[in-house]
Amino acid sequence: MDNATTTGDREVLAPASHRGSNQRGMRAYNERLVLSLVRRHGSLAKTDIARMTGLSAQTVSVIMRGLEKDRLLVRGEPLRGRVGQPSVPLSLNPTGAYFFGLKIGRRSAEMALVDFLGRVQATTSRGYAYPLPSETIAFAKDSIAELSASLGKKKSRIAGLGIAIPFQMWNWAEETGAPAADLDTWRTVDVRAEIAAFCRWPVYLQNDATAACGAELAFGRHSGLQDFVYFFVGTFVGGGIVLNGNLYAGRTGNAGALGTTPVPGPDGVTVQLLDQASLVVLERTLRAAGIDPTPLWTADGDWSAFGDHVEVWLDNAAAGLAHAIVASASVIDFEAAVIDGILPPDIRTRLIGCIGDAMQHLDLDGIEAPKLLEGTIGPTARALGGAAMPLFDRYLIDQHALMRAS
Repeated sequence: MDNATTTGDREVLAPASHRGSNQRGMRAYNERLVLSLVRRHGSLAKTDIARMTGLSAQTVSVIMRGLEKDRLLVRGEPLRGRVGQPSVPLSLNPTGAYFFGLKIGRRSAEMALVDFLGRVQATTSRGYAYPLPSETIAFAKDSIAELSASLGKKKSRIAGLGIAIPFQMWNWAEETGAPAADLDTWRTVDVRAEIAAFCRWPVYLQNDATAACGAELAFGRHSGLQDFVYFFVGTFVGGGIVLNGNLYAGRTGNAGALGTTPVPGPDGVTVQLLDQASLVVLERTLRAAGIDPTPLWTADGDWSAFGDHVEVWLDNAAAGLAHAIVASASVIDFEAAVIDGILPPDIRTRLIGCIGDAMQHLDLDGIEAPKLLEGTIGPTARALGGAAMPLFDRYLIDQHALMRAS
């Protein structure tokens, strides 16, 4: 794929229109447009691509032959039974490209190796009481070596690594019980640059909750949603925003920092949403009751031993999330509010039910309440969101343009 410029170690596609173009200078954009449409529809024939994009049949043939040669598209079985020559559908080649997604969390780090279809091929993880830069960077280096080696000759298809990390890690010492001096070391560390120094591929970085929202957009099963607000319930609750089918990160990359939304606390005093709907709140309660909170931080954790503490947390978290959703909807007319997190599926379902109940008691005059939807990624959303960064940057176009072409 050509016609890209380079800024630092990140490729940036030259600006282009929202429709396909037969001009030679637009070849890179047209390739991305074709890949995006095929990704959206699963498989498409050349005639379908020409109809959707307005490109000539000859131009589409040239583009698709090039993408086949680059092993990004593969041919399916010819579709017979129509007038004329049978059409041959093309689909994304799962092994056409691979991506690393690194999640640096407040309780654990995870590295995922993801294929061109967004399927996780392998993962590594490491738990800790709190993250230290040196240990986290060492984990990333070891994981890159291990996971890339697992691909054998296919490691030449690796296209990039995305890092999903909470911004301003040093501000969370009190909440996580970590020594302030240890977390303060993050102030002087450029983790993207440190990893880029030994990583052979382009390295990207994004706020972890925004990245999780990007994973839902890229790999989730809520196709067609153009505007939604997203909440990820983890150690601390965070969020993201999708507008016109695109992840909106904002001026500083921190748009959708929904954890700081002011909400009424259980005693009526205003608190931030993260003080009410975060798992660290439940962890403190469990520790005070002498209950081991470890299952909170495992993907298949069993919460059955937590008893009524879960019910209290669900009610308080739902009340806070309901206020945050309504406040968000008063600013932007979101179609949906998507709720995900490192929650067992049954807990996530119950949380959404509680949010729906809480919203019924709020004043919604003049506000069209968004529908409530469960996230479809789950605990791996932040790592997958990391992997989505190089996928979108190197191979796809914005989803709003895609919807118009479709």
